[in-house]
Amino acid sequence: MSLNTHKFNPITALSVLLMTLVTHPVYAEVDNEKFELGKQKAKVCMTCHGEDGISTQDPYPNLRGQKVGYLISSLKDYQTRERTSGLAILMQQQADTLSDQDIRDISYFYSQLGLEAQMVKDSQLGHESQ
Repeated sequence: MSLNTHKFNPITALSVLLMTLVTHPVYAEVDNEKFELGKQKAKVCMTCHGEDGISTQDPYPNLRGQKVGYLISSLKDYQTRERTSGLAILMQQQADTLSDQDIRDISYFYSQLGLEAQMVKDSQLGHESQ
C-alpha cells in the first residue's frame, strides 16, 4: 500500500515553475531595496565597523556576512543592557536610537554584504573543478 496518493501533475508543476520565474525578479527587487535601505541606516555603524562591514580597528568586530538573527539578537541585547562587556556602552547608546525596523534593516544589510563575492568565488571554483 502506497502512502503517496497524489500523482505527478505536469500542469501543476509547470504552473509552480512559471510563478517562481515570474515572481523572482519582484523578490530580487524587494531584496535590493531592503539592502539599500539597510545600507542608509547603517551609515553610523560604518564609522567603527567599516563601509564594507570589515572593521579597520581592532576593538570593533566585523559584521560582514553575519547571520541576520545573530545581528538582531545582538542589537536587542545592547538595548536591554544584556551585553555589557568591552565597548558595550557605545553600542548601547547606538542601539537605543534604533527602532525594531531599523534593527531588521541594518541586520539584513550586513548579512548580505560579501554574498555576491562569495557566489562569484564559488562559481569560479566550480568551473576549475570541471
